[in-house]
Amino acid sequence: MRPVFSIHGGVHPPENKAQSTAEPIAVIPLAKHFILPLNQHIGAAAQAIVTLGQKVLKGEVLAEAQGLVSAPVHAPTSGEIIAIEERPVPHPSGLSALSIVLQADGKDQWTELSPIEDYHAHAPQHLLEIVRNAGIAGMGGAGFPTAVKLNPRSDQHVSTLILNGTECEPYITADDVLMRERAEEIVAGAELLAYLLKQPKDILIGVEDNKPQAIEALQKAAQNSSVEIVSFPTKYPSGGEKQLIEILTGKQVPSGAIPATIGIVVQNVGTVLAAWRAVRYGEPLLSRITTIVGDSLAKQRNIDVPLGTPIEHILKEHGWQQERCARIVIGGPMMGFAIDHADVPVIKTTNCVLVPSTEEMPAQPPAQACIRCGMCAEACPASLLPQQLLWYSQSENHEQLRSHNLFDCIECGACSYVCPSNIPLVQYYRASKGEIRKQDQEKEKSDRSRLRFESRKTRIEKAEAEKEAKRLARKKAAEEAKKIQAEKAKLKQSDSGESNIVSAAIAAASEKAVDPEKEKAKLERAFSSAESRVSRAKEQLQKAQDEGADDSRIESLKARLKQAEQKLNEAQNKLAEFANRAPATSERVLQKLAASPQEKVEKAIASVEKRLASAEEKLAEARENNSPTLAALEQGVAKLKEKLEQNRSELAQVKAESGTSTPSQTATQTEDLTLNAAQQAIEKAKAKAAAQANLSAEEKQAQQLESLLSRLEKAKQRLQKAEAENNENVDAFRMGVDKLQAKLDQAQAAQKENSEVGS
Repeated sequence: MRPVFSIHGGVHPPENKAQSTAEPIAVIPLAKHFILPLNQHIGAAAQAIVTLGQKVLKGEVLAEAQGLVSAPVHAPTSGEIIAIEERPVPHPSGLSALSIVLQADGKDQWTELSPIEDYHAHAPQHLLEIVRNAGIAGMGGAGFPTAVKLNPRSDQHVSTLILNGTECEPYITADDVLMRERAEEIVAGAELLAYLLKQPKDILIGVEDNKPQAIEALQKAAQNSSVEIVSFPTKYPSGGEKQLIEILTGKQVPSGAIPATIGIVVQNVGTVLAAWRAVRYGEPLLSRITTIVGDSLAKQRNIDVPLGTPIEHILKEHGWQQERCARIVIGGPMMGFAIDHADVPVIKTTNCVLVPSTEEMPAQPPAQACIRCGMCAEACPASLLPQQLLWYSQSENHEQLRSHNLFDCIECGACSYVCPSNIPLVQYYRASKGEIRKQDQEKEKSDRSRLRFESRKTRIEKAEAEKEAKRLARKKAAEEAKKIQAEKAKLKQSDSGESNIVSAAIAAASEKAVDPEKEKAKLERAFSSAESRVSRAKEQLQKAQDEGADDSRIESLKARLKQAEQKLNEAQNKLAEFANRAPATSERVLQKLAASPQEKVEKAIASVEKRLASAEEKLAEARENNSPTLAALEQGVAKLKEKLEQNRSELAQVKAESGTSTPSQTATQTEDLTLNAAQQAIEKAKAKAAAQANLSAEEKQAQQLESLLSRLEKAKQRLQKAEAENNENVDAFRMGVDKLQAKLDQAQAAQKENSEVGS
């Protein structure tokens, strides 16, 4: 006979288990509506894949798992999806969660299932995937997804598989009656799990000695198997995972570690049965055995209830006398929690619904001051110091709570049970755990944001450095090109003797490039605009002071006035500088006008070839990285190639024309082209300057508004296109639209203000 060991602490509260074990497992009529929260387990919530009005069959997937630590949700019966919304869920916080609401059609029609006769013919990974897709989570504790526990890391060799049939919590008998009535399936499930875990040395089912009928049924079912039934003395909380491991093996799980680190996996007997039925019959987890107990009920028993069934429907089927009910408790009196309303559903972790009468469970006496008796430390099965944990919880000293191993607390309630001062110790611990988890999540989020910011900063600095390097390279190339052009112009001038008409055209173009009148008009407009802004800023500041605006508004207006005055001083200084200097000649314009048609085309071809080489490099890099801008780059390369072909054709035509002309004709054509280009540039600049000079302030303002409207419309079109193509630069396009809209609003406000002043 296998030896058993003792654990530290523990208590012996009244069991109150006889009320619900007189009858076998029963069923109740289907509810009209089923509420299925998307998160009935530890980990990420499932994601709904159904739509409103969709017809579904029993066992059909309603929500898919998101990530490794998650579990799907299935339809507990056939019917129609009528809502996907926030609904109250059974949780100590009383919060709501996103849920799927299913209206039953009464047919209870199954979807097609895929049973497996002999699971030995299938690989363990395939069977694990079946368990995962069946949505099975721990049904005796916090609801950890079963497939994750059955797939330990490669460095964690499992030598012992333990099935937890302890069920030490008072009132709860769901596992007891399950082991009595379905012992064969539980033993078969234990062998299945052993196959998935590569046949551990020991397969144990631990049961407290207060369940003789369950022990007898399990021993009979396990006669010809490698499963061993181990009975041990009743003590609360022997059903805790770490406590059960110590009782059956004498080993202790290190603080902060999981049982797999010492080669042990623990599963609840209800979870094992669900895994067996998922593999053998292809059934997902749709229902569970739940104890319905309490003196405010006419009938107390265990039922096989579909998940999502409202608790209110269950209580009505058991003759609930609401006026006698003290409270509704999900779970047992030690580790359970009270809920405010009975409209919450049964979920995968709901093992008991306790509805005691006021005589059976009177109100908790008010808490008194701690008398430091030490009874809580003696009762703690995790060998913690509940008294110190209470002080640190009250003072929100989270660092000390961590150092005193708060998260080793299993929230069994033994400390609260023995406390003579009636202090709700577990409630303090739960609140502190929640606050610490929240802080950890915020810190993790902050760290991620910091890393993203630093990465972005590095990318920007790298891009700026590359941009600066390219700018310097372009500048150097431009300087070299200027020297070459100057040499060519000098040679050409000395060889052919530049004519007076060409010299006149170049001189006229030089005057056009640095037109003093135009520059003066521009500086005067800037000075006038700056004066206007200073005037408006002074008026706004005076108005705000007269109206008694708050200090922040006054300071903001003063800063705006100071900025406007600085702009005015800058404009005045530039205007003064203009009066003291002579207009400069644009060397670039001279070179451009002096170039022959063939040289211009050759220069254009060289520029396009350089751009094409750069674009093809970017295209190759995008293809390697499968970049989302691949299509845009391919289109740009195609356009550059097309433009290059056009320029080459134009060059061939120019060479052909120059080949059939005499040198004097070529010189004459060059002179005519140069003169025409210079004359057109001069005339265009003069016309534009004259038009601007003749415009009134209102006309200039209207012209500015029209320009802003046009630019805003084009920016919006680019943004729509980027959003449709899911362009990675959509945020930049959206920012551009916002800036143009702000400029337009400012211009419209200024126009309105001027019109009001004029009227």
